Amino acid sequence: MKNLLSMKQITEKEITEILDLTSQFKKDGIQKLSQNIAVSNLFFEPSTRTKTSFEMAERKLGLEVIPFEAGFSSTLKGETLYDTIKTLEAIGLDAVVIRHPEDGYYEQLCDRTSLSIINAGDGSGQHPTQSLLDLFTIREEFGTFQGLNVLIAGDVDHSRVARSNAEALNKLGANVKFLCPPEWAGEFEAISNWDDVVEESDVVMLLRVQHERHDSKATYTSERYHELYGLTIEREAKMKKDAIIMHPAPVNRGVEIADSLIECNRSRIFKQVENGVYIRAAVLYTILNGRL
Repeated sequence: MKNLLSMKQITEKEITEILDLTSQFKKDGIQKLSQNIAVSNLFFEPSTRTKTSFEMAERKLGLEVIPFEAGFSSTLKGETLYDTIKTLEAIGLDAVVIRHPEDGYYEQLCDRTSLSIINAGDGSGQHPTQSLLDLFTIREEFGTFQGLNVLIAGDVDHSRVARSNAEALNKLGANVKFLCPPEWAGEFEAISNWDDVVEESDVVMLLRVQHERHDSKATYTSERYHELYGLTIEREAKMKKDAIIMHPAPVNRGVEIADSLIECNRSRIFKQVENGVYIRAAVLYTILNGRL
C-alpha cells in the first residue's frame, strides 16, 4: 500500500491487517521504524484530534517530522497544492499527511509524485483514518462487525466520517442506518425519527452539525435540533444495555448529544481519541515500511 486515500480504495483484508497491527501496538507498544523517514502534516483546515494524534504517532514511530503551517506557507502567495507537494518531494520527504477543504484533492496528486499520501480528510469526501479508528473501537467492544446495527445520526450529507464509515461497515457486514433532517440526507437514505431505531442499535454514532459546509446557517436552533435529532438523556435510556455511543468530535455539547452523555459509561468518545494514535501509527507503519 503506497497511499491511504479513501475507504473505497482499501480492501477488507487490508482493513483487518491494519486493525490487527493496531491491536499489537496497543498491547506491546508502537514499534519504531528501522530507518530515518521524513514526513510532514499539511493541514489546510482546523484540526485538534487528527493533527495531534498523527504527530504523536509519528514521534512514537521515530519519524522525522518536518513542520508545515498552511498559514505561513507559499499557498498564501498562490502556490498550488501540487507545487507544494513537489517542493516537499524535492527536499527529500517520504510522505505527507494532508487535510484539505477540496473533495478528492488527492486525485490530482497521487500519480504525479513519489511521496506517499495519507488523506486526513478531504472536504465532505473521505476520512479514512477516522473510519479505521472507529472500526477498531467497535471491534474492541464487540469483537466482530457481522450483524451489528450501527446508527449514524447528524449532518450526514456534509460528513466525510459518514461516507467513510458507511463504506467500511457495509463492507465488513454491519447494518448501517442514517438519521438526520430530511434536507441533510444528500445521497443517503435516511430516517428522521429516533423511535424507529434507538432500541435496536448496537452503536449510536453522532455527527457534528457542520455549519461551515452549509450554503447558509442551519435553520435549527441548538435547542430545537437537540430536541428533534440529538441523542437526549431520554433516548439514551432506551438504548440496549450493551450499546455504545461514539462521536468523531469536536462535540457540540447539548446539540447532537446531551452534555451528561459525553462521558457516561456507554460513551467511547475519548476512547476513540486514544485509539486514533495507535491506528495512525499502524497506517504510517504499514505504508512507510513498504518504502524501506
